[in-house]
Amino acid sequence: MKRFLLITLVLSLTLMACASQPQESTGPVLKVSDGNVEKNYTVDALKSLGESQADFKGVTYVGVQLTVLLADAGIDPSTLTVVKAVASDGFTANYESALYSREDTLVAYATLDGLLGEEDGNFRMVLPDQEGKLNPRQLVEIIAIP
Repeated sequence: MKRFLLITLVLSLTLMACASQPQESTGPVLKVSDGNVEKNYTVDALKSLGESQADFKGVTYVGVQLTVLLADAGIDPSTLTVVKAVASDGFTANYESALYSREDTLVAYATLDGLLGEEDGNFRMVLPDQEGKLNPRQLVEIIAIP
């Protein structure tokens, strides 16, 4: 009986210690902000927003529509003047309404063949039929500018 109580006590203390630790998201994170709102997304969180596809340079990318992502973060895309994509190396690309509001403008997290390659990073912007500099790789942040 004493052994049972001791095991129960140890198990209870272990569970309480685990529960009190802050839970961190696993995997890479993409930050979306507008100066007032800031929300972080993992690949799984992006997948939960619905899947879209877009082609760029012969590759079919899988991701979430940028306007859907902004709305989920609590940002009304119709109130914005510019959306800025920021890459891990500091490179930025700015999108006016005609570009960021397109249905085929995606934040990609995969291709039809699987996860993005090392050169793309964990996330990338995909704007079909636009020049390469508007399709930055290694995306780490999206900044919405009213």
